[in-house]
Amino acid sequence: MRTEQVRDIVLQHARLPVDPAEITATSDLYAAGLTSLTTVHVMLALEDAFDIEFPDHMLGRKTFESVLSIAESIEELLA
Repeated sequence: MRTEQVRDIVLQHARLPVDPAEITATSDLYAAGLTSLTTVHVMLALEDAFDIEFPDHMLGRKTFESVLSIAESIEELLA
């Protein structure tokens, strides 16, 4: 699973107003300050990093709610 790499990308692009040490694989990123705009920044960075494209059905809050859910979605796309 790519959770550490995903976490690094999220922390770099989401501009979360919390201590990065507080963000675990299962932290609610929206509760931590992720917005619709920063979700787009994170999504584009993930697509570049993993050479993937998120399909429309994955562009919801459920996919981007945690580092773990993002990593699971990426694993599904790379399978």
